[in-house]
Amino acid sequence: MISAIANPIFQRAIQDYHVYDQIDHPIQNPYDKQSLEHLLYLKCWIDTVQWHMEDVVRNPSIEPQEGLYWKRRIDESNQYRTDTVEYIDSYFLQKFQDIEASPTATINTESPAWAIDRLSILALKIYHMEQETLRTDASEAHIISCQEKLNVLLEQRKDLSQSIDELMTAIASGDKYMKVYKQMKMYNDPSLNPVLYSSGK
Repeated sequence: MISAIANPIFQRAIQDYHVYDQIDHPIQNPYDKQSLEHLLYLKCWIDTVQWHMEDVVRNPSIEPQEGLYWKRRIDESNQYRTDTVEYIDSYFLQKFQDIEASPTATINTESPAWAIDRLSILALKIYHMEQETLRTDASEAHIISCQEKLNVLLEQRKDLSQSIDELMTAIASGDKYMKVYKQMKMYNDPSLNPVLYSSGK
């Protein structure tokens, strides 16, 4: 099942990042470049780095110029994240290319990779909520509240993992079929963003 592969990889990527806990620390992806595991690790690493960029930009005392710098980096990271999700979907499209969909096959509301994207973000929420439960400088009420939230997140991961596994099984059996739309993000494209093409840059 894909969740049994993805979840440990996401946990590893998050733990590896927090060894140094530095946004610009270089990634050291331990998986073969041609493998799905490599893409999953990369995806979660991007998410983890961006999580911390979002923390920085939300600092209420950040200088406007620095805030703009981080906003642009987040935009760039979002594009990288989207590209990586589409690479993962390309992997699955190739994997299932010889599966003949049944006449009654239906399409899912999201592709496998975008569902896995949510699983990666959920892994980050679980990690950081768990860290809150381990704080020694927080009130007991805070710890209890965070533990309750953590329990919900863990249940959510279980449910989402099961749903993704069921989707993959349905695609493999022909009961569902994949149809992938490229995201076609416009904000970074100088030919599509009016602010960029009107500036002549």
